[in-house]
Amino acid sequence: MYKNLTPRQIAIYVTAIITTIVTLLVGFIVLMPFPISYPWMPILLAGVLTFITAYFTVLFFIKKYIYRKIKLIYKNIHNFKLSSNEKKNILDSDTDTIEVVEKEVAFWTKERQEEIDTLKEMENYRRDYLGNVSHELKTPIFNIQGFVHTLLEGGLYDEQINMKYLQRAAKNIERLNTIVMDLESINKLESGKLVLEEQSFALKDLVDEVIEDLEIKASKNNISLLYKEGADQNFKVKGDKDSIRQVLTNLIENSIKYGNKDGHTKVSFYDMDTRILVEIADNGVGIKQEHLNHVFDRFYRADKSRSRAIGGSGLGLSIVKHIIEAHKQTINVRSSLETGSTFGFTLGKA
Repeated sequence: MYKNLTPRQIAIYVTAIITTIVTLLVGFIVLMPFPISYPWMPILLAGVLTFITAYFTVLFFIKKYIYRKIKLIYKNIHNFKLSSNEKKNILDSDTDTIEVVEKEVAFWTKERQEEIDTLKEMENYRRDYLGNVSHELKTPIFNIQGFVHTLLEGGLYDEQINMKYLQRAAKNIERLNTIVMDLESINKLESGKLVLEEQSFALKDLVDEVIEDLEIKASKNNISLLYKEGADQNFKVKGDKDSIRQVLTNLIENSIKYGNKDGHTKVSFYDMDTRILVEIADNGVGIKQEHLNHVFDRFYRADKSRSRAIGGSGLGLSIVKHIIEAHKQTINVRSSLETGSTFGFTLGKA
């Protein structure tokens, strides 16, 4: 009942107490000589006048005190948010100051809390990111260290292991190089330093080039790279051709890595008015539903043991997402475990 009182309510309560005390005192003093014969109306009228006078007097001083304090707080918090005219209008209005300040401070508190939550999230993200980078770099470095030390300790002269260990060391060096190159790429994408050189090009011709580059890798698992029947029209699109080549290479290469032996990867194009939807679908191992929202996160691996055995930096899909978003387009994924995955992204028509 007495929480969050307005200045008027405070003035009424205080005035009521003052009026009651004054009326009782006056009545006691005046009525004591002749309590029965003295008329009551003058005393009641005096009480009413006392109430009115006391109310406006108390309200005036309460406002003066409260508004002086609140205006100081208000100025300190919101000077940066309003123009000088807006500040003057709000701060000169005694009627609305408390209501306005209450709303503004609540809004300011919400903003600050959101900023704190964002900073905490960024700190957690930074910590996880550094941990992931460290973990990804540590594995190939330790492998290289082991191979090199073995060779230095005499393995170099053992024909049964020297070439094998040198090849394994070289493979891990390539993985290190991939991680570093991908980190550099994603840094450019996130900082906006990557300049897209947009041009018109034939989409199917570009996919043909990518398929040709990956045919040997696909043939090792007898995976067929083909177009979906009826969805292989050669559309003209606009974009950075080299970046889109990187997107296609990554998605098709992933479909080979996680595809089933004797399986297939199908590429299809769909006309979406001003855009072309590109879909790359495989019939491989698929992705669990709980992982789908995270597949584009940096260093996120749905199947950690298999992913690291296959290789890669763990940044490929994140780079793909950044490239597509840099083109102001969208990318998505749908998948079912043991059925396969379909990655789809859009490109603007030329």
